Amino acid sequence: GSKGDGNGNSRSQPPQGTDLNGRRGPTDPRGQTPPITSGPDKGTQVTVEIHHEDTSPQLIKRLSLGKGSQRLRGHDNKGFQKTEAPRPPGAKDLHAYPWDKSSLKSMPVDLQQLEKLDAYALKVNVTNSVEELVKALLKQARTDLEKVRAIWMWICHHIEYDVVGYHNKSQLSSKPRDVLQMGKSICEGYAELFEHMCSLAGIQCKKLSGHAKGYGYKTGQTFTGDSDHAWNAVYLEGRWHLLDSTWGSGSVDDSFTKFTYRYNEFYFLTHPALFINNHFPDNSNWQLLKPTLTLKEFENNMLHNSNFYTLGLLAARPETPVIRTVNGKASVSVDCRSGTLFMFKLKGTDEHGLMTLKRHGMELDIYPQKTGSHKLEIFAKPSKAEASDDVYKCVLEYVVECESVDKAMRFPKDLHQPVGPSWFSERQGFLRPSHAEPVLHTNDGRCSLTFTLSKDISVLTSLHTDGSSSLAEDMGRRHVLQVHRRNQVELKVHLPHAGNFVLKIYSKKKSDPGNYDYIFNYLIRCLNTEVKWPAFPRSYSKWLQDYEILEPLSGLLPANRNVQFKLKMHGIAKVLVQAENTYPLTQNKGCWEGTCNTSGCREVFVMVHENANHSFYSHVLKYEVETQ
Repeated sequence: GSKGDGNGNSRSQPPQGTDLNGRRGPTDPRGQTPPITSGPDKGTQVTVEIHHEDTSPQLIKRLSLGKGSQRLRGHDNKGFQKTEAPRPPGAKDLHAYPWDKSSLKSMPVDLQQLEKLDAYALKVNVTNSVEELVKALLKQARTDLEKVRAIWMWICHHIEYDVVGYHNKSQLSSKPRDVLQMGKSICEGYAELFEHMCSLAGIQCKKLSGHAKGYGYKTGQTFTGDSDHAWNAVYLEGRWHLLDSTWGSGSVDDSFTKFTYRYNEFYFLTHPALFINNHFPDNSNWQLLKPTLTLKEFENNMLHNSNFYTLGLLAARPETPVIRTVNGKASVSVDCRSGTLFMFKLKGTDEHGLMTLKRHGMELDIYPQKTGSHKLEIFAKPSKAEASDDVYKCVLEYVVECESVDKAMRFPKDLHQPVGPSWFSERQGFLRPSHAEPVLHTNDGRCSLTFTLSKDISVLTSLHTDGSSSLAEDMGRRHVLQVHRRNQVELKVHLPHAGNFVLKIYSKKKSDPGNYDYIFNYLIRCLNTEVKWPAFPRSYSKWLQDYEILEPLSGLLPANRNVQFKLKMHGIAKVLVQAENTYPLTQNKGCWEGTCNTSGCREVFVMVHENANHSFYSHVLKYEVETQ
């Protein structure tokens, strides 16, 4: 393709940084090639011949890859072998589209085996000439793959993206010699240096140009005019492969003023069915795909950045970047190999959605609370992350077009994503949830959830809601009652009124003195405005985990009544209910039963004698009595 004056381009990926990309200037009309000034301020005029993709191979061979005097020919190559002219891609170079989810690369690459070579290439410090540099790099490289790898590693770690040159292209040269001397360039220079170094190493390599979804790309945009980015194809083991050393080297910040080296393995010999995701070559043969994609398909396809694949994600639905809500709702799902944690932001917050973690991915329902266009970002991180990887990286970006708002799906602020049980809560010891879904609907304001606990853990719960009725922390705890039967825990919930509530579940190891850790939460919805359950009775530290209240469950007792008590407790000698008078309970089949009268008192206490010989009583429960 013709040589542009190149200009860089990067893509924002919060919170990780950006890919790079270069825009090419206007192409000259075919045929007449005006002189191009070489080098900064030298003023020397050099005529460069430009050959288009469809030039016949013989002609290219005669002109030694169309670079005229710039390319070292076989006889003056200072001992380098002559490189064959690149053959155009044929049937055996093609990969099936869509991606078969097998490998991220177009040929097997054992990265561990290349570690020594990588380390060697990084240390090579030769910048006086491209020939000397290639000679030094090839000392440790035997196979063609190793030669390409050494060149790739060196360029990705030694050539920085020229953000200044990108903004001021008249001063820019993308000649290999100049790029090496300056130590920086834009995509055009990276690709030309790569091509030239490969040809010196006796490897067929081609510079490709086309459109890229890089810096400045807007979800769903169209591409018009000239190509804006350059990359390479290399010929290894009888097939063409694709790579992009510009994007392999690092990223540019959002304002396009600062380049940061951040090596990206993904763009080395990328599988063509993944490369097409953000690279569209001018000549569709260089997609190396069967079938090839049209520009329209490229524009409409979802952009999965390199994080998406590096984190082991496989697919996302919908497959188009713009989603329209239906009755105020939009849905997204992601498939992955396993154990990946996700989060999302709609217009910068995660309040307006319900995300559930699945064993192999996640599902998300979005309910925007305003009409219009909203940016939806989805982030992921591995669950067993190394400390260095322990950040969420943006993997997908959608635009949600909202036509109507579903006000009923306004969630409490305390709702924490993801919602509902998952492999994550299982891993923390909560097995076999009675409710696998994230939302519980109750008509009478009561519900009960059970789990099998796989570990020796203590459980803590709290109930939250928004608005003037928001519960004080203490009351939030007392609207949920835990009942333990061996390794099962039941959570009984009595809602104080209708509305949307969040049930949060925390745990800690019983042996741990420390704090409880938040594990997961449910959304509980009740539309019945008649609902008005009082809190459960207050319990004290002597009330043991496997004790159980059979009655009265309500923490508010009626005034001037006889109230029946039935409590499951073990290992105690005597139980008293203290109201205006004191009423002993009697033991019957593991339960303590009896009646107490609530006249003339505001509070009722249940007290236990742990030892018949002691006169000392401990409080275990406290009830309030309704005022007249």
